[in-house]
Amino acid sequence: MDQRVKPSPHEIRRARIENPRMRERDLSAQLGISEAELLAAHCGHEAVRIRPDVKSVLSGLQGIGEAMALTRNESAVHEKIGVYDKVSVGEHNALVLGRDIDLRIFPKVWAHGFAVEKRSGDEVRHSLQFFDRAGHAVHKVHLRNASNLYAFHKLVGELQVDDQLPRLEVEPVFGEVSSSPAEAFVRVEELRERWGALTDVHQFFGMLRSLRISRLQAMRLVGPEYAWRVDEDAVAALMHHAAAEALPIMCFVGNHGCIQIHTGPITSVKPMGPWLNVMDETFHLHLRLDHIAEVWGVRKPTRDGFVTSIEAYDSQGRIIIQFFGERHEGEMERDDWRFLAENLPKVPVSVPA
Repeated sequence: MDQRVKPSPHEIRRARIENPRMRERDLSAQLGISEAELLAAHCGHEAVRIRPDVKSVLSGLQGIGEAMALTRNESAVHEKIGVYDKVSVGEHNALVLGRDIDLRIFPKVWAHGFAVEKRSGDEVRHSLQFFDRAGHAVHKVHLRNASNLYAFHKLVGELQVDDQLPRLEVEPVFGEVSSSPAEAFVRVEELRERWGALTDVHQFFGMLRSLRISRLQAMRLVGPEYAWRVDEDAVAALMHHAAAEALPIMCFVGNHGCIQIHTGPITSVKPMGPWLNVMDETFHLHLRLDHIAEVWGVRKPTRDGFVTSIEAYDSQGRIIIQFFGERHEGEMERDDWRFLAENLPKVPVSVPA
């Protein structure tokens, strides 16, 4: 959007006061700005700009104790309550492998950070919020009653930057480069050969990148041995079945800066309008069913046998959510999960010969 038509920091703060119950994401969209710009306008009031240094952030979060980790995309919100534990940070990615909070982080995407103190009457809610270059949220940390507030303020003090002016420059973030369908068609045999030669699920992204095709294009082209289309209503059916049978699953929701994972059973699955919600003790999921355009069953070979997933995509071909059966490295896939995934209602599709 043209910078000249954006509201001033004062106008942004006034809009926040006039709409105290509106979510920041919705208010920023109404104002024609990013969520990060909304927070930047509150620097000096209820927000402090901090360095989005993933290594320092994760190191400090280990001392905060219990917190709520939130990662989302346009169609799904994934919330886990637990401790930031078992942290490791590399040049290209970082891991949090705690019992409840399980993250895959891509540090180069984290461009802006804020510590936020939001007051509502006598209550003060503390959070750390991180955004990409375009001002879109990649990960948020919300403190809870059991959190160590002293450790939180210590971390904020260590990360605080000198520039606390109430403005922020954002820039576009471009999506992945993918081939055209015609280009992908030329490489169908190579795609099938490379797919069949996989020995680890983590090799899949590298395969797509080297072939220069998108994830969804690969599903459509590889053929039913490895991918089959499933009815859009199957995601809700899967979740209700998993809850009814206490089937332990893995649920992945992410964006290009962070992927968040739940592992274990789910119990409380409740629809509310277009949303399907999981409201368990340490796991909350909010999924826009009306955003789902395609659902695929996917089978990948590994050293431990095939691993099967159910993946939902939106109308722009972006992945919304993934489900697997609970498993650990070196283990075979659960038979009950594979039976469920392979018997969801299928949709006929034509694939290249």
